[in-house]
Amino acid sequence: MVLDPGKLTAHVPSSRAMAHRNPPSQGKVTVTVDEYSSNPTQAFTHYNINQSRFQPPHVHMVEPIPYDAPKPSGHTRFVCVSDTHSRTDGIQMPYGDVLLHTGDFTELGLPSEVKKFNDWLGSLPYEFKVVIAGNHELTFDKDFMAELVKQDYYRFPSVSKLRPEDFDDVQALLSNCTYLQDSEVTVKGFRIYGAPWTPWFNGWGFNLPRGQSLLDKWNQVPEGIDVLMTHGPPLGFRDWVPKDLQRVGCVELLNTVQQRVRPKLHAFGGIHEGYGIMTDGCTTFINSSTCTASFQPTNPPIVFDLPNP
Repeated sequence: MVLDPGKLTAHVPSSRAMAHRNPPSQGKVTVTVDEYSSNPTQAFTHYNINQSRFQPPHVHMVEPIPYDAPKPSGHTRFVCVSDTHSRTDGIQMPYGDVLLHTGDFTELGLPSEVKKFNDWLGSLPYEFKVVIAGNHELTFDKDFMAELVKQDYYRFPSVSKLRPEDFDDVQALLSNCTYLQDSEVTVKGFRIYGAPWTPWFNGWGFNLPRGQSLLDKWNQVPEGIDVLMTHGPPLGFRDWVPKDLQRVGCVELLNTVQQRVRPKLHAFGGIHEGYGIMTDGCTTFINSSTCTASFQPTNPPIVFDLPNP
C-alpha cells in the first residue's frame, strides 16, 4: 500500500500529543514469538488484512522537519543518520543537540575505518553523540570474528588478516561518542537504548535467526526507554525492499516496540531503500540510511524534536 507522504510533518502529531497517547503499560507485558516470525512479508500481509495494522488511521507517513525550522522552546533536537559506510566527507550536517548514528558507519569494521569515523564525529558540534554498530561493523561482533577465521577465512580477506590484538578493543577507538551495545545512556533527561542485532542476512555481523534469538535481545530493552536505537527496522516501518518485493523488518522488534517498550522515537537504518519517517501515533519511526541502495551517500540526515522530560 502506498501512503500519502503529505499527511503529517514531524511536528504532527506533536511529541506532546504522543506523550499523552503513550500511557504506561498496565502490568507486565510479555512478548512471545509471533506465528509469522519467519516470514515478514506474510506477517505484514496478514496483519494488514486482518487488523489494518499498517494503514491509516493506525500509521501515517511523516514529512521531515526542514533544517531551518526553529526548534520549539523546551525541546531537544535529535539528528539521525545511519549507514554512512565511510562516506561522510560530503554530508551536510544540520543543527541539533544530539546526534544518533544507528550503525554501518564502516564498510567492514576495520580499525582504520573506525578511526576515520571517529575523527569525523570529533569534527561535529553536537553536544552529545550516540552510536551503535550495524552488520558491517564486523570487528565489533566478537563471536562473528571468532567464527570467521575458523569457517570462512577468505570471505572478508582484509578482516580475516587482522590479528586479535588489532580489534580486541576496537570500541575504544570511538572516543568522540557514546557507544551502545545492548546498553543505555541518559542524555539530557532522555533514556536512550541501543542494540545492533538484525535478522540473519548473508551471514554478516550481529545477525541472528528470526524468532526467539532476536526476541531474547529485544527482551533486554527496558520499559521506560524514550529513544530506541536499532540497526534494522521493525516489520512494516520503512522495511520494504522493492527489488525483492519483500518486507524484511523484524516482527519481534515491532511487537516489542508497540506492545511493551513504546518509545517516543525509534531510530534505525539497515534497509537503504527504506529511508523516511512514519508514526503510529505513539512512536515515530525514522529510517535515516544515508546511503542509497547503490551506496551513494545522498539521503540527508533527519532531524526530530522531542519535548524535554
